[in-house]
Amino acid sequence: MKKNIISYLLLISMIISFSSCEDDFLDQTPTTSVSAESATATTGNLFLVINGIHRLLYTRQGSNGRGGLSAMMIQNDALGDDLVMNARANGWWITMASWNGHINPNSFTNNRHPWRVLYKVINNANIVIAGAENAVGPDDERNAALGQAYYYRAFAHFRMVQLYAQRYDAAGSNSQMGIPIVTESSTEGRPRATVEEVYTQINSDLDQAITLLDGYGRPNTSHINQNVAKGLKARVSLVQGNYSVASQMAIEARDGFPLMDSVTYSSGFNDYTIAEWMWGGHYNEEQGSTFTNFMAWMSRNFSSSNIRGNPKSINSTLYALIPTSDVRSAIFDPTGDHPNLPAGIEISSRHRRFPYTNQKFLAFGTGDSRGDVPYMRASEMYLIEAEAKARLGDDAGAAQALLPLAVARDAAYTLSANTGQALIDEILLQRRWELWGEGFRFNDLKRLNIPLNRNGANHNQALINVMDIPAGDIRWQWQIPQDEVDANPEIKQNPS
Repeated sequence: MKKNIISYLLLISMIISFSSCEDDFLDQTPTTSVSAESATATTGNLFLVINGIHRLLYTRQGSNGRGGLSAMMIQNDALGDDLVMNARANGWWITMASWNGHINPNSFTNNRHPWRVLYKVINNANIVIAGAENAVGPDDERNAALGQAYYYRAFAHFRMVQLYAQRYDAAGSNSQMGIPIVTESSTEGRPRATVEEVYTQINSDLDQAITLLDGYGRPNTSHINQNVAKGLKARVSLVQGNYSVASQMAIEARDGFPLMDSVTYSSGFNDYTIAEWMWGGHYNEEQGSTFTNFMAWMSRNFSSSNIRGNPKSINSTLYALIPTSDVRSAIFDPTGDHPNLPAGIEISSRHRRFPYTNQKFLAFGTGDSRGDVPYMRASEMYLIEAEAKARLGDDAGAAQALLPLAVARDAAYTLSANTGQALIDEILLQRRWELWGEGFRFNDLKRLNIPLNRNGANHNQALINVMDIPAGDIRWQWQIPQDEVDANPEIKQNPS
């Protein structure tokens, strides 16, 4: 039998001891994984696997920089133009910012990390999907677990196809190589499906998730409910150019999630109970990993060697476009001194000062790197609706969709009079301001088919080397991990 090494590793992750009662899914402390034999015996056990998937998104996967989805978010912004690396510090993320890590198929920390973690997510989701029908327990529990499993399978395939394949072209056939579609637990090697086939599977799974999660009341924001599934459907539809679907899903997804006020927006982006957060990763004392947590890399105040030496800044050219009346200008400091930190937050004298550093992300303290991580917020849904309507030619509808978000961030903002491409450009600029540091920029550049351009800003060329990457360059495709290529004769590598 031809073995896919990643699938093999995923199966190994399931083989640990398991002890639980059926009600353990109600616990807010997720477990990493359970034995495959016991995982589907009851609907309560199905939730143990779902909880394990939640935890996979932020637990350490070997070294400090491999922190699940949190690490992937930083990777995506390091590859972009809006996040600035100021100095080498202990070296983390510089290889990605230099456009070397993702095109090195032998890089475990950079290139292999998303592939390994997201196929783990898919494998665990497949265990739930395969066993849910025969699990003993109430149907509402079964549907809630099954809906989250379908969501996660779609989510993982979606993230990977955006990285390891050519971009989705709404005007094309999308017959280019995508990624292997995995819908059952197996060690059998699979070929790469086409990009179109991957998106067909993603949409099928999301439609299942939306149906199954109808009426599900989740215990906390780290779980998936129907709003989150609709939010992901909006993201996928925007990439595919299905703008009517994207707009409608975005409207429905954000229902019940009011936008943050200015005070909350400036409080550190570390609390998943904030009403605007649709989905977030929650770190507690028992499950965090001090130097793996998102805030150990992206906050302004935690005292890690990476943050002390390389605090993360915003692109100075982008910052200059934010009105001073906009709260988003206040979460960056052109001087780097940060005199307006929230009460109880401080930056030690050991932290280096660089211009335009962020205080958007704040850890609980200089010695405590905990802080929840935003995976999906209502503001993104307003931006998706606005962009989708603008691309459909509905300028008035797009301007109205943008208005609530823009006013929430800047009380001086008035309804946009822009039309056509100028309106799209305004919406995309608002998107850059709003979602800075939340892991969107590489995917947005690739989706929009525009070049990387870091020139004329505060990027340190001597540190990162790469200032320009043309649109369509082969480096926009991540290399398939070499151990996958070696173990799976069915798979083909990307050009290099």
